[in-house]
Amino acid sequence: MWLLDKFLQKAIKRGKMVITDHDGKIYEYGPGVEEGIHGMDRGPVKVRLTNKKAASHIARYPQCGAGEAFMWGWLVVEEPHDIRDMILYVTENAKTLGDAPLKPKGAIRTAIQKSIAKIDSVNLKGKARKNAEHTYNLTRRLYELFLDEDRQYTMGYHRDLDNSLEKAQLDKKAHIAAKLNITKENGPSMKVLDIGCGWGGLALYLHRTYGCEVLGVALAPDQIAFCKERAKDAGVDEKVKFALMDYRDVEGKFDRITSVGLLEHVGTPHYPQFYEHTHRLLKKDGVMFSHCCGRAGRPGFTDAWTRKYIFPGGYIPALSELVTQSEQFGWQVMDVEAMRFHYCHTLEEWYNRTVIHKDEIIEMYDEVFYRMWLFYLAGAEQSFRNGNMVNWQILYVKERDAIPMTRDYMYEESERLRGLEEPPAWHLDPTMKEAAE
Repeated sequence: MWLLDKFLQKAIKRGKMVITDHDGKIYEYGPGVEEGIHGMDRGPVKVRLTNKKAASHIARYPQCGAGEAFMWGWLVVEEPHDIRDMILYVTENAKTLGDAPLKPKGAIRTAIQKSIAKIDSVNLKGKARKNAEHTYNLTRRLYELFLDEDRQYTMGYHRDLDNSLEKAQLDKKAHIAAKLNITKENGPSMKVLDIGCGWGGLALYLHRTYGCEVLGVALAPDQIAFCKERAKDAGVDEKVKFALMDYRDVEGKFDRITSVGLLEHVGTPHYPQFYEHTHRLLKKDGVMFSHCCGRAGRPGFTDAWTRKYIFPGGYIPALSELVTQSEQFGWQVMDVEAMRFHYCHTLEEWYNRTVIHKDEIIEMYDEVFYRMWLFYLAGAEQSFRNGNMVNWQILYVKERDAIPMTRDYMYEESERLRGLEEPPAWHLDPTMKEAAE
């Protein structure tokens, strides 16, 4: 316990945290309960360690050890708080120290983790498909339980924090579409490639809004099956098509290319291949849009827990990595927007929806999976709320006149699109169920 105690003594400077070790010994941190700190309105955050190995397992590598200890039931957060409260409370305190306390200790251990992460980011075609299936081929019902009605598994655009998740995701699609410089007049003649198309929401939105012909590609079989079902049900499967294929196998020419939440899975060793191949696919006067999670700082490496349990082969890039790599293959970066804090609000809602469906998720999987999912969502939220994670939205072109000279067209079109349709209601909203009963 001494190593974990040493870390917490240094990190916890505000609020109060009480840890009861497996032997019943109590450790207290922080000067006391105070306003303005996450969770303090409900008193001290109280944690029990139920296994004698828990403290050392957490201290050796906090990001991986804490997640596993929680998954295995070695770390229990006592009510009225939960694991999200604990993670946000600790990281809110620790952020004054940067993320150093959460990284592996010592030069050798750091070098080992960097090397493992680099090897893991090599995503040849067979491995890329396996990684995609690990991440996205979970039970279809799971995603229905915590995502919005359109199953957007990326950041919502929270223009107003009182907006529903469905509204934030609809506004996100409008924001993306507005940047593509498509019009009602030229839209029907355009071909769009959506790489990493998810559950098809953006592809269907672009066709619904502009009449574009869209090809969506992804590597998770059930995602593509679901996309095809949606397109067929909407009667647009002749214009909005989906294929189970690696983007590296796509051929042809496209007026627009979009990728939302894709670059995190490409792997840094494959950035040259990504930029070279997409450059080949885009027409001379075309526009490529990319939305991805990013680091608001220098390049780093993916922590061991996330690589192991959630996104094998994944890596969140720094802006410098994206810009320098794209420049080598003829791309010109024409617009960059750092979407700060939006994702933490999306993740908070995903967490809340997961908690609502605790019993069903445990029945589908087990308690270990349920706790793993909670830790993943809460940990991701803290990295966008208290850490240095953002979302990058980048426009790439071959020719500088592919987009207007000012950003006014984005704002004007985004506003127009937001007025075209109302967001759907979440069909699993418990308040709707109560009202119906």
